[in-house]
Amino acid sequence: MERFVLILFPALISTSGASKSVYAQVGGRVVLKPPAINTYKYVYWRFAKEDGLQLAWRNHLGGTGINKDEPWTNKLTLPDESLVITNLQPENFGTYFCEITSGSQTLPIHSIELIKLNVSVSPAEPLLPGESLSLSCTADYRKKPEIYWLNPRGERIKNNQGTVTVRVTSQDDGMWICVVAEEKQVKMPVKVVGLSPAPLVPHYTSTSSPITVPCSIPPLITWEQIKAKGIHEVHWQFFPETSSGLISQDAQRLFSLSLAGPLSWKRDQPRGLSPARDPKTGNLDLTRKLARVEDRGDYMCTMKFKNGRTLNRTVHVEVLQIISSPGPHLLSGQQLNLTCSVGQPLPSDLHLQWFRPKQSAQPDLKSARLTIPEVSTDDGGQWECGLLQGETRLTSAAITLTIEPKLSVWMLVISCSAAAIVSLLLLILGLIIHRRRRRKMRHLRPQLCRCKKPKPKGFYRT
Repeated sequence: MERFVLILFPALISTSGASKSVYAQVGGRVVLKPPAINTYKYVYWRFAKEDGLQLAWRNHLGGTGINKDEPWTNKLTLPDESLVITNLQPENFGTYFCEITSGSQTLPIHSIELIKLNVSVSPAEPLLPGESLSLSCTADYRKKPEIYWLNPRGERIKNNQGTVTVRVTSQDDGMWICVVAEEKQVKMPVKVVGLSPAPLVPHYTSTSSPITVPCSIPPLITWEQIKAKGIHEVHWQFFPETSSGLISQDAQRLFSLSLAGPLSWKRDQPRGLSPARDPKTGNLDLTRKLARVEDRGDYMCTMKFKNGRTLNRTVHVEVLQIISSPGPHLLSGQQLNLTCSVGQPLPSDLHLQWFRPKQSAQPDLKSARLTIPEVSTDDGGQWECGLLQGETRLTSAAITLTIEPKLSVWMLVISCSAAAIVSLLLLILGLIIHRRRRRKMRHLRPQLCRCKKPKPKGFYRT
């Protein structure tokens, strides 16, 4: 008869609950959160082992205890059940255990793996477009988490275990983000030397408005950093718009920046424009109090570096103008033609709108040409033509019309008669004055006589 021996092994039941991974960097701050609980009596936080070094505790009455020994001095706080660690150092990374008791019941111990992230950018100084950028994001953990990078436009970049190497453009300037295990995000700023983005649409102004041609260096980049990249030349050029609406290829150099000594602008063909006073602040704008029709065209701001790299920004300027025919001074009853234009057809998303004087009875119009068969004195005043994109006014031009009342036939006859009467009265008055003067001269004439024995000198006064 065979005997069976049943050996019973005691079950090894672990008291550990769910484990979680948290990622942080040296010098950073992290909040370790236990599982959500409704009520508790005691909360204990330990390091390295379930029964390891006790870091902090808290009870339901608000009592707390914090480990102040090295390497935890001035690093730990326990505002609630969560453990907050600041100024993380390499020795603070590892496994943390949270034990929670609720009355006589002890909940499963919750473990959190605090993993060190190594994030770096090379080079650290600002880059010129076309230069190489290297980004690295790795985790010190046996199980490699998924890591990828997002560029400033939010696009995911192909990488090799968290390492990225790219040739930068001006669009790479900004915040790059390392995403770890779809949870942790680490932001890394990257600076790319460039000029302010050119407007997506033409820069619109009018003959009634100031003109500003924008160009600037990003505010986070200093002039000293620009110099360190080997700046060689900075200048403005203008390509005027021809009568056919095309841009001329004959460039006019407007200003050149003198880099020797204090920064100052050298005027070449300024066209009445003025550059920003202190280019060291990064502001390279051109301005004038009022725009002119001949300002239409392309303005190019250029920075050249000693390594051969060049930065350009082109701003296309359109000037809105009102033309009045026969002119701004009219008589009541004359025909008036007003034309509002930038010199070429407008894009489909832009339109014009006329704004008449308050006393004028003319209807509101949204066309480039406005015709009034017979103007009245109520039509005098300021007329505006606005260039709008939807409800947004991009710019507006203005003209002031002076309209004199029209004279009737009777008013003309009366005016001519009055002028003739005044002229006749002035003539009569002049004749009277002339005759009186002649009489007075006769009365004052001296009496002369001839002597019997005249002396050689002739006549003598008696």
